[in-house]
Amino acid sequence: MDNTKIYKMSFASVYPHYIQKAEKKGRTKAEVDEIIFWLTGYNEKTLQQRLDDKSDFEIFFAQAPRMNPNASKITGTICGCRVEEIEDKIVRQVRCLDKLIDELAKGKEMTKILRE
Repeated sequence: MDNTKIYKMSFASVYPHYIQKAEKKGRTKAEVDEIIFWLTGYNEKTLQQRLDDKSDFEIFFAQAPRMNPNASKITGTICGCRVEEIEDKIVRQVRCLDKLIDELAKGKEMTKILRE
């Protein structure tokens, strides 16, 4: 996918797909939110603001209160790319979030997903 397309995708348009993917596998919206909060430092209120204003991924990550330093521990393949080798910062952050949601849907324990 062209990086500019990722940058300009509305986070609000993708968020329901994250929830749907998790719920199909018996996981919850609360767990999806916990992952987002952990990765970005958003909370319920600030996440809802990003959803309401339909922020694109570039703004979503640029305005994140605090990217988790343990995000650097997220490795593996997503969409055919190794997360740790993606040079573009925003694309890497999007793919890290995708990877965490995949791990959730695959039944991984939250403590492992959150790199505790």
